[in-house]
Amino acid sequence: MIFSGVDVMTKIKICGMMRPEDISAVNEAEPDYAGFIFAPGRRRTVSHRSAAEMRSLLSGKIKAVGVFLDNDINEIVSLCDAGTIDLIQLHGNENEEYIRRLRSFTDKPIIKAVSVRTGNEPLIADMLPVDYLLLDTYHAANPGGTGEGFDWGLIPELSKPFFLAGGIGTDNIRSALRWGAYGIDVSSGAETGGVKDRRKILELVKIVRGE
Repeated sequence: MIFSGVDVMTKIKICGMMRPEDISAVNEAEPDYAGFIFAPGRRRTVSHRSAAEMRSLLSGKIKAVGVFLDNDINEIVSLCDAGTIDLIQLHGNENEEYIRRLRSFTDKPIIKAVSVRTGNEPLIADMLPVDYLLLDTYHAANPGGTGEGFDWGLIPELSKPFFLAGGIGTDNIRSALRWGAYGIDVSSGAETGGVKDRRKILELVKIVRGE
């Protein structure tokens, strides 16, 4: 893929909000998106009630993204209707039929996560009826959130805007910005000891903003 220059308009998403302290940190840093995970059995998964409480504390400048892993469509729709989330991120094996059915119930923007192994996976996902892609590291037993990166040279030319994820932190986010992503997605790279780190969040957002 052709490199681009660092784009100060690149978006940044801090994923895996778990505590009110995390909300305080992102409110201070003002990333574009904050992610709440509703995938069953994941370490950072939060309840609907906890997410709603944290959303009530979230700055209106920040969009809330709900992250799902083959969840029941009714659950996703209920979170949309409650105003808990602004965007939907699908991180499982959701196919075109699933996505079209979901779209029949909500007009919220949809992000489809893709585990990249060969570079063909993003091209296939690029044809799905979604608004954005999220390119992440392939791991056979763990679909995302591993803190591991992948070869960004595998990223093909895509028609849809994409988020770049997988092992991105303060040490390599400047390099990540060169790959023409619509947005950068950070989770474990914004943590210390498994919890969100205010200092890292502030630094990550400042780098993306070109400050």
